[in-house]
Amino acid sequence: MVKVLVASGNQKKLAELEAVLAELGIAGVELVSMRDVDAYPEPVEDGLTFEDNALIKARAGAAATGLACVADDSGLAVTALKGMPGVLSARWSGTHGDDAANNALLLGQMTDIALRDAAFVSCCALVGPAGDEFTAEGRWEGQLLREPRGENGFGYDPIFQPNDGGGRSAAQLSAAEKNERSHRARALTALAPHIADLVGATVKE
Repeated sequence: MVKVLVASGNQKKLAELEAVLAELGIAGVELVSMRDVDAYPEPVEDGLTFEDNALIKARAGAAATGLACVADDSGLAVTALKGMPGVLSARWSGTHGDDAANNALLLGQMTDIALRDAAFVSCCALVGPAGDEFTAEGRWEGQLLREPRGENGFGYDPIFQPNDGGGRSAAQLSAAEKNERSHRARALTALAPHIADLVGATVKE
């Protein structure tokens, strides 16, 4: 059994990767969270792209623990804003993690703009203990709504309507529906073969 660190305190991210590995038939991996390893300084996420930040986190985790490490960085990319909020998604309004303020500011900026194309984007990185690096990107295409809808999810979910959501916002989807379709699930699925290589497993067809 090979231990792989998931560089996040969010247990949902660990569970999401576990589900992806199980779906692909990849065995021999024991996922551990940051709660399961000795604390180490969290790196400054000062990258200009999702890939930059995912690699910063994965490299820090691998260096601190000696384990292979998976990390992700994600956010909302709005076509009319040339891909912003992008890596600034969590602090778009100036305060990190203030979802209501971020949503209100973005909707205000987009009030008179007819082009509503947007996508949730996730980049997942895997860094091995020997320094091997792999990245994969997942996109969840959709439209920016004009007002929040739904009570599930977090972040920009209430104002994002995915193209495959049957006319519902991401915040109106069940957790299972969101996990099946989300940008992070797609990125993790693309990264999974590299995890399988790491442990000498195979990905079922």
